[in-house]
Amino acid sequence: MAMTLRLPEDLDAKLTERARREGRSKQELALEAIRDAQHRAELKVDDVLAELMDSDAEILDYLK
Repeated sequence: MAMTLRLPEDLDAKLTERARREGRSKQELALEAIRDAQHRAELKVDDVLAELMDSDAEILDYLK
């Protein structure tokens, strides 16, 4: 799916420079950043759920 992303000039310049240094496209770097952010968000949710499962195991067993 196509999408237009408007970046502030300073961020676009940084992205352009990094793409040049790494020999990659700006699109590739942007996709990688979005995937990484999504992965970190999922890890946080998983960590919270795991902590709740541990701390509230007794209550959860009672509710079953």
